[in-house]
Amino acid sequence: MNNEVQQPHDDAAAHKHKPEVGRTDITVTDEATVKRATRAAAIGNAMEWFDFGIYAYLAVTIGKVFFPGDGATQLLASFTAFAASFLIRPLGGLVFGPLGDRLGRKHVLALTMVLMAASTFLIGLIPSYDSIGIASPVLLLLCRMLQGFSTGGEYGGAATFIAEYAPDKRRGFFGSFLELGTLVGYIGAAGLVLVLNTVLGDAQMLAWGWRIPFLVGGPIGIVGLYLRTKLEETPAFQKQQSHSSVAEDDEGTGPALSEDMPRKKFTAIFTAQWRMLLLCVALVAAYNITNYMLLSYMPAYLTDALDYKHSMELVAAIIAMVAMAAVIQRVGHLNDRFGRKPLLMAGMGGFAVLTVPVFALFQQGSFAAVIAGLLVLGACLVCLLGTMSATLPALFPTDVRYGSLSIGYNVSTSLFGGTAPGVMTYLVDTTSDKMAPAYYASGAAVLGIIAVALMKETAQQPLAGSPPSVSTHEEARALARAEAEHVV
Repeated sequence: MNNEVQQPHDDAAAHKHKPEVGRTDITVTDEATVKRATRAAAIGNAMEWFDFGIYAYLAVTIGKVFFPGDGATQLLASFTAFAASFLIRPLGGLVFGPLGDRLGRKHVLALTMVLMAASTFLIGLIPSYDSIGIASPVLLLLCRMLQGFSTGGEYGGAATFIAEYAPDKRRGFFGSFLELGTLVGYIGAAGLVLVLNTVLGDAQMLAWGWRIPFLVGGPIGIVGLYLRTKLEETPAFQKQQSHSSVAEDDEGTGPALSEDMPRKKFTAIFTAQWRMLLLCVALVAAYNITNYMLLSYMPAYLTDALDYKHSMELVAAIIAMVAMAAVIQRVGHLNDRFGRKPLLMAGMGGFAVLTVPVFALFQQGSFAAVIAGLLVLGACLVCLLGTMSATLPALFPTDVRYGSLSIGYNVSTSLFGGTAPGVMTYLVDTTSDKMAPAYYASGAAVLGIIAVALMKETAQQPLAGSPPSVSTHEEARALARAEAEHVV
């Protein structure tokens, strides 16, 4: 459990200045509790990206099942439906984010898990276009929009949940587990699709095999829901609620202030936090364009644009993602030690400089060239994956963190992330330039470099609006003594 540490009684100076130091509550985290919280949040994130990974890796097949026309038209329609789910994500963020700041992180995360699992399962039940005509893509679009709505509250909540549980000096390490969940979800999706393609073949996959990965999503969601409902609220949220209650009692306003608080918090997101919102949007735009290019768009690009043999692209993608998963926790350690900005700058700079040469390498038609190129881009992406989940929650104070992050993250993801595969497909189709996606991603990385340069370093610092959080009582006593000496 988490404990509050006051000033140490064995320190005379601290004892003498008890009132000053006593106003700082230091949270001592329990390792087992932090790990349970991290695991529950990461599994939900894995579920989210398992869903989106399935769709991305089956984009060619889904286009043939749900849409009329030729191959290029069907693929573009498939990615358009992929992007449509992102258009509603800001609405999900507007609903679930402030709700999470008001009712608590874990309750909202449990609800988003249910909606994600249900919508994924339903996609596996939709009849094909040949069976029911235009109703087929309409139903697919509705399910994708339900996925997008629920996901609007997922990432911001999960990142907030882990950040508020983790000790200050290890927030990057524990935050990296959230994106490890992303990679595990994508690897699971790619692996399952690869096995089904190999065992069933193209004809059976088109007829019914594509449904299996979506139907699997339901049971996975139940497991994630169980884990999330067993958790306590984050220490930061509990203390925020406690302080708010004390403030209400002190002012003598009670229920009236409480009823008005949600509206004030929602307004504060756009008035007091607008600069951080813009910075969040810029960081997420650069991060998501490169992320979706590599993890979602690349298999379809290699198959459709470069005519690589079917399933070869999935093998290459799995190799790259396994390599990233193997080192992502190390990246978390590094950004705790050296700072968020150096790791983010390395990733953004790598994409800006290396994406065009890597895409030129892809044109060689060699499987070895594909593996090498994906590993290079994967090294750039893992710097972002292992750092961003600790960076973004630290932009906002506790009382509006869930809402602010959900809104900023999902607006940016809607405009730039989910549209990335469709935009890249459109650019290749209209310009006939197979290097066009590289130019788009490189431009996004330049935006990311500017955003990273403008942000403040937050490594090893308490979250805004929250007391310090440490791993041991020894650290807490040392911190209390240091603060007492500073007061003196």
